[in-house]
Amino acid sequence: MTKLVQNEMLKLIAKKRLIVIGIIIGVLVILFTYAQYKETETQRKKLGTNDWRTILQQQIVDTTNRLSSSRISDEWKKQLQISLQQKQYYLDHDINPAEPGAPTFIRIFLENSIDLFIPLMVMVIASDLVSSEHSMGTVKLLLTRPVKRWKILLSKYITLCLAVSLIIAIAGILSYLISGAVFGYKGWGAPILTGFNITDEGLSTSEVRLLSLWEFLLMDIGLVWFVAIVVGTLSFMLSVLIRSTAAGMGVMLAALISGAILSNMVSSWESAKYFFMVNLRLTDYMKGSAPPIEGMNLSFSMMVLLVWWAAALIVSFVVFTKRDVY
Repeated sequence: MTKLVQNEMLKLIAKKRLIVIGIIIGVLVILFTYAQYKETETQRKKLGTNDWRTILQQQIVDTTNRLSSSRISDEWKKQLQISLQQKQYYLDHDINPAEPGAPTFIRIFLENSIDLFIPLMVMVIASDLVSSEHSMGTVKLLLTRPVKRWKILLSKYITLCLAVSLIIAIAGILSYLISGAVFGYKGWGAPILTGFNITDEGLSTSEVRLLSLWEFLLMDIGLVWFVAIVVGTLSFMLSVLIRSTAAGMGVMLAALISGAILSNMVSSWESAKYFFMVNLRLTDYMKGSAPPIEGMNLSFSMMVLLVWWAAALIVSFVVFTKRDVY
């Protein structure tokens, strides 16, 4: 198995897709860093200070003014009220929700990348692992080796898991190095709150806990990795089912984009909560954002994703071991 995995890793490295993904992540991190810097400068010029309390108070005033508008929907108004309560809670407890520094940038970058950008990078790898053997005509040669089919597929899946871990590590390291040059490399021990719960009455703070940023960041990275593995496994299944890499990527891309759209439109469609793409934003539960559909929580979303992961893995192995490639 070790030699099989080494062989698959060599194939992956030879295609240079990891290098391309690293370049894409680096460029995007630079753009995000610049955007964050410009936003910080705009706030400083507007308010005449860098004091986070003044900035947070202004955000509270702006949110309150938006709530007074009659043009916003009841659903959006509820989300704004929850956001307002969270900001006020941070202010009352004298905790900066966005401590300046590279660790905070990593957290924000991963939270905004969990449902589309990171899955897209993983999809580029996963959609090609099996289908490329068909398109290149090497699948028959691969299966003539004295190794059982399930072992061949397992080696490819282990390679996928290693690639997913490497992609997330690249995203974290590049985010830290690039953003740290602008915002500084300190802030690992900054306090951050988690445990906000959304109830029918609004925001509940009864289970709020204070964590260090590095502890919160570890949990965020774990959730991002879990989502990436699920999306990667689904893409892996499509790579087994569909012999065309482009077609498999197209199907997965459509699913991810539709999920990003559905998450903002399905509040009244209760059965949509069983779609995997509606459950991808696991980090939102950590920071206390309102779920796409009422009643959803972290445990529910992780269980839904776990079922999709298991189903995709079973289908992949059953089809690959039974299909007649000739």
